[in-house]
Amino acid sequence: MGAAGGRHAPVRPFKSGWQSAPFLLTVQVMDYRKLGRTGLQVSELCLGTMQFGWTADETASFAVMDAYREAGGNFIDTADIYTTWHAAGLAGGGVSEEIIGRWLKARGGRADVVLATKLRGRMWEGPNGEGLARSRVIRCCEDSLRRLQTDHLDLYQCHWADLATPIDETLGALDGLVRAGKVRTLGASNYPAWRLMEALGQSDRHGYARFDCYQPEYNLMERAGFEIEAQPLCRHHQLGVIPYSPMAGGFLTGKYRRGVPPPAGARAKAVSENYLNEHGWAVIDALTTIGRAHNKTPGQTALAWLLTNPVITAPIVGANHADQLRESLGAVGYRLDAGEMSRLNELTKYPKNWRPIWD
Repeated sequence: MGAAGGRHAPVRPFKSGWQSAPFLLTVQVMDYRKLGRTGLQVSELCLGTMQFGWTADETASFAVMDAYREAGGNFIDTADIYTTWHAAGLAGGGVSEEIIGRWLKARGGRADVVLATKLRGRMWEGPNGEGLARSRVIRCCEDSLRRLQTDHLDLYQCHWADLATPIDETLGALDGLVRAGKVRTLGASNYPAWRLMEALGQSDRHGYARFDCYQPEYNLMERAGFEIEAQPLCRHHQLGVIPYSPMAGGFLTGKYRRGVPPPAGARAKAVSENYLNEHGWAVIDALTTIGRAHNKTPGQTALAWLLTNPVITAPIVGANHADQLRESLGAVGYRLDAGEMSRLNELTKYPKNWRPIWD
């Protein structure tokens, strides 16, 4: 972890050439970490932008990005399919990227932003409207560059695996983008560990640029999918790790209460089915108790649990408005001690083969 984590920054106006709305913040100094084995330095919290153009309009999205930059954040993650699930359907694809592109043009300072996006999902009708075939990788990259109003992507990620396309075809296309200067670093999201290892092996075999970043779902409530095999792989091969859904769909913020009906919506339904039980409440109780000792919230403590893990580079946090983002920013510089980590790990442990075959 960088030496900056944990120091207090003074109240200050927005500076560094960025033209934001005039507001002041009192924040911790952001910690910056290497993204895997690369030379990229990214802030300890990555800004996710799935909400942009969906639950956050353009004005709110600009305010969220302004607040993030004011706090020292430099790492923004999006995807080309944001937001194809909204009312507009496929016509909504690329909306988040377009909003970010207009913000970058209005604010300037592109060189100070580590900009990440993803491809794989369906963006147009027809048999080649989705996937990771060579021609589609090239086209999707060009489309994302246009929408983001930039000449390069700092991190380009495969959103999930394409089992119908040979991995060396995908990697060859991505390598070509790196050699052309249109992409600086490659990553994968949602790959099972074996497929991630296959990709690393094929890159080594062919001399292609390799995946140097991994984006899994990972939080206190969902540990096994990452920890059992992908975590030791990332540690051994020095991949940066930028987990999404660090709040388990909002459950770990503490906004759900015993005896209080959950709000309506698909996300609340999933939270209710999976986490609103005695085990889930015990996790919230522990996060609340630990947080009080540090004057922090349960959500900030859940982020601190991730940030204290040396394999994790930067959890991805999203927000519908600037105040919601500032809640997450309260985790900047916050780390847990060994006893607190042990308490949360024991509380959320999962069944694992007893044989000594796991790292």
